[in-house]
Order: sequence, then C-alpha cells, then structure tokens
Amino acid sequence: MKVVTTHRKARRNYHILETFDAGIELKGMEVKSLRTRGCSIEESFGRVEREQVYLYNMHISEFDKASYFKADPRRPRKLLLHKNEIKKLLGLTLQKGLTIIPLKIYFNKRGLAKVEIAVAKGKKLYDKRKKLKDEIIKKEAERDIKKFNRRYS
Repeated sequence: MKVVTTHRKARRNYHILETFDAGIELKGMEVKSLRTRGCSIEESFGRVEREQVYLYNMHISEFDKASYFKADPRRPRKLLLHKNEIKKLLGLTLQKGLTIIPLKIYFNKRGLAKVEIAVAKGKKLYDKRKKLKDEIIKKEAERDIKKFNRRYS
C-alpha cells in the first residue's frame, strides 16, 4: 500500500466514529498526478447526494506533462461504495454534528486509487485541551517510573 497523502489534523480536530474504504472516480491524468503526490485533502469533506457519495474540495493538481485533458483541480469526485455502505453513511450524516471527512488517499496492491473516509464529529476546544493535559500527565508518570527504576536497580 502506497500512501499518497494523509489528513494530519483529522484526529486532532475530530472524534472518528467509523471508517470506510472507497474507490475514487478519476478522469484523465489525475491518476498520474496522484502518483506524483500532487494532492491535498486538508479542506475536503464528503456529502451524500442522490444515493451517491461525493468528495468536495479535494485538490488534485494538474499533471504538468498532460497535453490534451486538464480537469478542474477542485471538481467534486464521486466515491465508489457499496449500496449498504452508502445507506449507512446517509443515516449517520443525518444526525446533527456528524460529517464525512477523508483520512488518507492511497494506492492498494492492485494499483487502484482508494480513499479512507471517516464519519466524524468535531471536537470542542475543551476536548483538545483535556487530551493535551492527559498526554502531559502520562509522559510525566512514565518519566517518574523510569527515574524510580534507575535509582533502585
């Protein structure tokens, strides 16, 4: 599996509830552009429309060696999912505060472009602070245990 790009802030800004793997419908030279890692998913989001899932604001830069076909870099891209997964996504996103975000784009073993999407709920500022505080406390406890073990070994 070759990872093209990841949404690094996703786990910091969202509570990830459930993840799905989906194919992406690409046109022309977009696949070659993805292989050169010319992609950004930081501002992108998903939406269920007419029993299909679309990914908006995903930027795939134009392939510089393309001669005849140049697609819009920010066009909506259709995600390829099974019907039961689409119904599940629709049911989850109808709940208040839940959204679809991409976590990473990668090529699987067969060379197909895939996107890992997640149903997520945005974190509040106090959730982020609490997580940072818990991490600091955990690191200090590990440091104290290490210090104690060195002293008495």
